[in-house]
Amino acid sequence: MSDSATTDDTGGAKGDSARAAAAADETKDAASRVTSAAGRVTDAGDEVADAVDAVTGTADAMASAANKGAGAVDGVTDAGDKSRGAVDEVTGTAGRTTAGTGDGTRAVRAGLPEPVKYEPTLPGPVFAAHFHLPGNPTGPYTYGRDENPTWTLLERAVGELEAPGRDDAETLVFASGMAAISAALFSQLRTGDVCVLPDDGYQALPLVRAQLEAYGIEVRTAPTGGDAQLDVLDGARLLWIETPSNPGLDVCDIRRLAEAAHARGALVAVDNTLATPLGQRPLELGADFAVASGTKQLTGHGDVLLGYVVGRDAEAMAAVRRWRKIVGAIPGPMEAWLAHRSIATLQMRVDRQSATALAVAEALRERPEVTGLRYPGLPDDPSHEIAARQMRRFGCVVSFTLPTRARADRFLDALRLVDDATSFGGVRSTAERRGRWGGDAVPEGFIRLSVGAEDPEDLVADVLRALDVSAA
Repeated sequence: MSDSATTDDTGGAKGDSARAAAAADETKDAASRVTSAAGRVTDAGDEVADAVDAVTGTADAMASAANKGAGAVDGVTDAGDKSRGAVDEVTGTAGRTTAGTGDGTRAVRAGLPEPVKYEPTLPGPVFAAHFHLPGNPTGPYTYGRDENPTWTLLERAVGELEAPGRDDAETLVFASGMAAISAALFSQLRTGDVCVLPDDGYQALPLVRAQLEAYGIEVRTAPTGGDAQLDVLDGARLLWIETPSNPGLDVCDIRRLAEAAHARGALVAVDNTLATPLGQRPLELGADFAVASGTKQLTGHGDVLLGYVVGRDAEAMAAVRRWRKIVGAIPGPMEAWLAHRSIATLQMRVDRQSATALAVAEALRERPEVTGLRYPGLPDDPSHEIAARQMRRFGCVVSFTLPTRARADRFLDALRLVDDATSFGGVRSTAERRGRWGGDAVPEGFIRLSVGAEDPEDLVADVLRALDVSAA
């Protein structure tokens, strides 16, 4: 081998070695990059882990809050159960009907149409003066003064509350409670008939009496308490009962009076406004008509004027329907829809308000300046024995008297959770010195207090504080 060949071999070996070293360096660099990338991945993983921990911590916090929320809900539920238990204890009812459906279930579902896919559970109000009517008028809806689909659903709902399970009962709704009262009375009475009214009933009854007498109808009156109307029943065509009476809260025995009236050939109508159909059902107690102002607790929000008549005699109800058509005392579709919507919460409102009314009455009983305290749910109330037999709930109204008109006015002015307003049955408590209207045989310091849905402790505290302030 020549020298030149040897030199070439040595140079080639050195070149291979250099290249190997360079490759090794590149491998180290690559390894370093991989290590660095791995570090970054690890760091990213740590960040992800931290994020997961944060989310997990948030989730834990949310779970803890949810648990606390559930606890709060349980607390509210327990409070509701206690409230219902208190009402049951006072009324002696478990809130179930003979049909096995609870009042709350019935109220929530009363009058709803059969479900139709893509249609609302409670259809909106139907605004119509007239309807398409080709050919002979064979359908139910012809003209807006006669019928309306929104009325129909409301009438079905009221009928299910006042007369559940009865196929012979018919319900008609009116523009106001007085429209319903007038329809029941004037559709049944003729010149020469005798009508018996309470002399301690709703303030407008004296106006009704005057109009009846102008038509040649004899009117007799007697107090609600003690079933005193029994003494003036002979020869009567119609007996009008108001129990509990407004504003005095006397109670009479509906069944006893109805049996006596029927034995004499008289019809019986019961004003059921203050009790509501969840408090008593007059038709089940023998009455021919249940009449009420839906303006009050039935709708319960102080934003609707409404009335109704429920009757179990087809001929008598045909006369009521004819009177409505003649007089035109019909509710607007919007009012009817609002009333139907409101009925869904009736049982919850009535139970809450009745329980709180009892609490208010018990607190007032301890005050020396309060006299004439009346609430049928009080065990020592003069009407309690009769009320406990025929009522399932005792209502939301408490009445009492303060020493003077001035003291009553100061008391009303000092209230903060109770509005000085007329009417009753709303979710917001109201009170008034009833004598300011005239027409009621009550003392100047007489107060009618309608208990709303406020927390019982708050309302009782406000009433007691106002009594203290008004004494100064």
